[in-house]
Amino acid sequence: MKTFIKVTEIWVPAKDRARLEFSAGLYGPLNEFRVASEKESFAYDEGLPGKAWAAGHPVVLTEFDHSYFKRTTSAKKAGLTCGIAIPVFSGEFIMAVVVFLCGDDQHHAGAIEVWSNGSGENTELAVVDGYYGTLDDFEDISRKMSFGKGVGLPGQVWAAGMPVLIEDLGLSPAFIRSAAAGKAGITTVLGIPVSVVGDQVYIMTFLSAKATPIAQRIQIWAPDPCGRRLVCQSGYSKQNDELAEMFETVPVRKGEGVLGRVWLTGVPVIRNNSKMAVAEGRLNSMLAMPVIDGGHLKAVVTFLF
Repeated sequence: MKTFIKVTEIWVPAKDRARLEFSAGLYGPLNEFRVASEKESFAYDEGLPGKAWAAGHPVVLTEFDHSYFKRTTSAKKAGLTCGIAIPVFSGEFIMAVVVFLCGDDQHHAGAIEVWSNGSGENTELAVVDGYYGTLDDFEDISRKMSFGKGVGLPGQVWAAGMPVLIEDLGLSPAFIRSAAAGKAGITTVLGIPVSVVGDQVYIMTFLSAKATPIAQRIQIWAPDPCGRRLVCQSGYSKQNDELAEMFETVPVRKGEGVLGRVWLTGVPVIRNNSKMAVAEGRLNSMLAMPVIDGGHLKAVVTFLF
């Protein structure tokens, strides 16, 4: 099963915190691009990870040629054409930058959007950036829409300050673009609030098609009312996986396993191990990304590929 995202990377501050260096990545069969990437590092405002750090918010780059992207030759050779960089901040300090790289082809349908209110005084969210692959009609509709707090998926995420996952768009009145999404083959959507520098609101939305899902499994974990354990709030799976479903019923302590490590450090983690413990569902690879607000962890979102 192919996924919409072809490459996932985590870039973290070096010891002197003056540059971002490679931490981990998922590259699938793109081994040559992986080797080129592992040798890279990025200064503030340099390359895609550095641009997201300097901007203080998510950045989408839909054209590598004649851009600030540093790995253009290797990326084109690997069939990659678009990059999305999501910074993870705790206050004004960068914790990491998560990078997703996608490729344009007719067999990969899906979208990743960045919604923002533009300024702290604006009461509506609109698309400020996005990657839609081959979904031109859906992109046109989306870029003309705006949502107030609590309205539509972006507005719901804004109001809750938490990730929101909708599995079946056809049955959800909350997703206002469901008719257009259905035409485009989109069935599942995930919205995530992003920690940024400044008072603007930024929401990421991941729209997944059946044939090429964003990930095989998506989970949202949040601290329990006592703040002692992470509990799975919701999950989506492309295929039945009884072990993964069992894992979702088990609470996680701070510092325990991949999720507990993300909670403890506030830094995203990639796990890529074909011998992953049964307790973690025996899934080959996973990205666990924190949702931080005001220096406090609100949730951990996992993408299992």
